Amino acid sequence: MSNTEWNYEYSRLLSALNSLGYKEEFGYAIAKNLGSPKTMRRMSEYLLNVKPKSEELVIDEMLAIMEDRKRWIDKKESEEANAAYNEWLNRR
Repeated sequence: MSNTEWNYEYSRLLSALNSLGYKEEFGYAIAKNLGSPKTMRRMSEYLLNVKPKSEELVIDEMLAIMEDRKRWIDKKESEEANAAYNEWLNRR
């Protein structure tokens, strides 16, 4: 992840939230929780396409995106552990 990519997605997310009338502090909190450019991009797309009418809907989507990311990370870690175990078995 490059710093430029992160800054771009961060700015895009804040702009999308601002265009819907949400406060800047709310945008900072959302971006901080999402953390990565990919998750911020997903959130920006949601905001621009759905145009949620309440902070609760924005937060629900943020939590769903974070849960998806966690599930993906867990899957990749499991795959790596399984590959290492299979390699160990094959060396025996």
